[in-house]
Amino acid sequence: MAIDFTLSPEQQALQAGARGFAREVLSQVRKTIEPIARPEGRFFATFPFYEKMAEAGFVHALFPREFGGTGMPTLDFALAAEELTAVDINVPTTLLGTGLGMEPILGFGTDEQKRKWIGEILERPGERLAAFAFTEVTGGANFDCPDPDAGVQTVARRDGNEWVITGKKHYTTNGSGWDGKGSQLLTVVCRTDLKKPPSESLAVIVVPGATKGVEVVDYLDTSGHRAVVSPRIHFNEVRVPAGNILGKPGDGGAICRHAFSWTAALIGAACTGVMRAAFDVAFEFAKTDKRSGSVPVIEHQNVGYMLADLKMRIEAARYLTWKACHQLDVTDRRSDELAIMTKIYASELCVQVVYDAMRLVGVDSYTELTPLAGLMQDALCFPLYDGGNMGVRRRQLHRKFREPGYEPMASAEGR
Repeated sequence: MAIDFTLSPEQQALQAGARGFAREVLSQVRKTIEPIARPEGRFFATFPFYEKMAEAGFVHALFPREFGGTGMPTLDFALAAEELTAVDINVPTTLLGTGLGMEPILGFGTDEQKRKWIGEILERPGERLAAFAFTEVTGGANFDCPDPDAGVQTVARRDGNEWVITGKKHYTTNGSGWDGKGSQLLTVVCRTDLKKPPSESLAVIVVPGATKGVEVVDYLDTSGHRAVVSPRIHFNEVRVPAGNILGKPGDGGAICRHAFSWTAALIGAACTGVMRAAFDVAFEFAKTDKRSGSVPVIEHQNVGYMLADLKMRIEAARYLTWKACHQLDVTDRRSDELAIMTKIYASELCVQVVYDAMRLVGVDSYTELTPLAGLMQDALCFPLYDGGNMGVRRRQLHRKFREPGYEPMASAEGR
């Protein structure tokens, strides 16, 4: 069958709708959050924008039709995500944070668990957030370290018909909820026995944010993604029903990889959106500014070459993202190598593209006269979060290369 990159009429309508929503609604986010000093204050100020995103159907798009959602394919979600993030990174990242928090449930929950927890989110989609409580205060790069004394130290001990969870997490996107008291639910990465290796003890347990003992203790203030909330959360003898575990102890590694493969592909779309925004600034500057010369700077050959390089990189990132998302869809997540590559490639490319756009514009790009400095702060986050590219290379790609029977052409051939 021929390879066809032509978008269907439905995809074109989705793309146009997301573009219009971003221009009409999300374009107001920047001026809304700029005067707010505290990170949680900036996040709380985006609530009306997230409500409108939910009203537009973007939260329902995260979930399959059989559980009340609209079942949007990952590829289609990427088309929308690029349009949204080309205007604002903050509110779409909150949406992705809810998706990441729900991915363990979607991938490893029973039908009963899915109906319960997806139903809770969709009952009030604009108000209820999910969060993935993954990163330990000591870091998440070695979450699956085989040494029982290392890795995840958040522990869930069985006490009758309950799990009792104790530990500390940070970078728990959305974990505060809109009121600072906790998101609707948190999927918590923990160990059920600190004497056993992760292959036997690593688990993910669903914790309602309002449960006694869930404590939002602080907020990390980030250089970019200024209105994305990154709270530190303590779990102080938090008791939840035994049935809140997803799968069984030992499944935690597979659950984490499943969740992060979804966001990895979609981070490619977010990076493409930010690169687009940077290109648009540089392109407009080149067409209109003479820099005290006699012609707009686009007439100079080196500027034309730089713009060409920027545009080529954006196109390359976009189509790698599309292929990675398509592959996740057609293989039911079995083939995630391209998704992981997309996260690494697009995120590092994004930093280079924004930097080159700044070089083209010059020193004004380092001031409030253009949005480029802010875009650079947003871009710098992409290679560092969701495990960080150094860890992703080692933990995911390197692991695949070492597996018996690894076939280098499998991902390229859609297997």
